Amino acid sequence: MLIIRSRRPQIPVWSIMGFAAFVVVLSDLVSVDELGSVVNIDVVLFLIGMFSIVSLADESGLLNAISIWVLTKARSVKHLFLLLAILFGFLAAIAVNDTVALMGPPIVLTISRAIDLDPRPLFLLLAFSLTIGSVATPIGNPQNVLIAVESGIEAPFTTFIVKLLAPTVINLLATGYTLFKLYRVEDKPINIVLIPHEAIKNRRDAILAATGLISVVVALIVNDVFEILRLPHVVRRGFIPFVIASAIYILSSNPRKVLAGVDWGTIVFFIMMFITMEGIWRSGVLDILLKIMISTKIRGFVGISTITGISILFSQVLSNVPFVKLFIDYMHSLGYTGRDVDSWLALAMSSTIAGNLTILGAASNIIILEVLESRIGTTITFTEFLKIGAIVTLINTLIYLQFFIY
Repeated sequence: MLIIRSRRPQIPVWSIMGFAAFVVVLSDLVSVDELGSVVNIDVVLFLIGMFSIVSLADESGLLNAISIWVLTKARSVKHLFLLLAILFGFLAAIAVNDTVALMGPPIVLTISRAIDLDPRPLFLLLAFSLTIGSVATPIGNPQNVLIAVESGIEAPFTTFIVKLLAPTVINLLATGYTLFKLYRVEDKPINIVLIPHEAIKNRRDAILAATGLISVVVALIVNDVFEILRLPHVVRRGFIPFVIASAIYILSSNPRKVLAGVDWGTIVFFIMMFITMEGIWRSGVLDILLKIMISTKIRGFVGISTITGISILFSQVLSNVPFVKLFIDYMHSLGYTGRDVDSWLALAMSSTIAGNLTILGAASNIIILEVLESRIGTTITFTEFLKIGAIVTLINTLIYLQFFIY
C-alpha cells in the first residue's frame, strides 16, 4: 500500500484501502450484512474525538506556541536536537503522530533557516521522534489505539505509560544525539528571540483545546484506576475523547473549521481497513507464513523477541496499522489474552518503531519527505533513510527490549 503511495502520491492511502475493501466484499469474504459488525466503532470514535481536539489545537496556534516555547530554551545546536526530539515525541504521544507530521515540517523548515542548518537531519529527527514518541501512550498512533481497544489489556493508558514512557524518553534523547553525530553537525550557540504567545491565533480556542487534551488524558487515567479498583468504568474507551470533543465543538469559535480540520481520510482508512483485514484473515493468505514464524503462544522474553522481529519485518510489507489489526486476531487465535500485557506492549512498540527502518515503514515518513521535496527541492533517498534508519531502529529495539527483561 505504501509502495503504491510512494510511486503515485496523488492516490490517497485511504482510497487504496477502500478499493481493497471493495474487493473483499465483492469476493464475498465479508458479506454486506456483516460490515457493521466487523468495523470497530470504538476505535473510529476514539480517532474522531482526538482528531477534533488536535484540529482545534492546531487552528488556534497552541501547538506552534508549544514548539516555539521549547525553541527558546535551546542554548546550542546539540541542545536543540535533544529538545526537538523530546518536543516532537511529546506532541506525538498526545496528538497522534500522523497529525503532528502535518504541522511539524513548517517548524523544522523555519528552524533550519533561522540557524543556517542542513534541513535533512532535522527532518529525519522529526520523522524518527514522531514514531518513537507515539509508542508511549495508546493515543499516540492508530496501531496503539487498536491494541488498547482489542487486546483486552486492563487499564491500557496507565499500563502503556508505566511500561513504555521511560524507554521512550531514553530513545528520543539517544536518537537526537545519534543524528547529531552521524551528520557531524557543528555545535554552535543559538540566540533566537521568539515570543511563544505571539503564535496563538485565538486565545479562547487555545485554552479550550488545552483543556480538551488534558481532560482526555485525565479521564482515561481515572477510568483506568476505576477499572483496577473494580469500580464502575467506561469499557468502550473510544467514547471518552469523542464525548469531550462533542462539548468542545459547541464552545469553539468556528466549529465547522474544526470539523474540516479532522483527518477524515484516516477515519475512512480505518473503516475500510477493518473490512479488508477481516477478509484477509478469513482467506488464510498469511496464515501459513505466520505459523512458520510463530505457531504457538510463546511466553517470556523469547516470545517478546519473536513478536518484535515479526512486527518489524511485516510492518515494512503491510504497513504497521493493517499488520497490527491482522496480528491481533492471530495472537488471539494462539491464546493470547489481556493478561499477556508484555506481549501486547511488545507488539505496540515494535510495530511502531518499525516505521524508523525505511521510508515506507510509516505514512508519517512519506508526509514529511513530501514537504522536504516540495518546499526545499531536496530529498532523502531510500538508501540514506535506510542507512540511518537501520542504526536508529537497532538502538530503539535494544533499549526497549531491556525494559522487557525486568
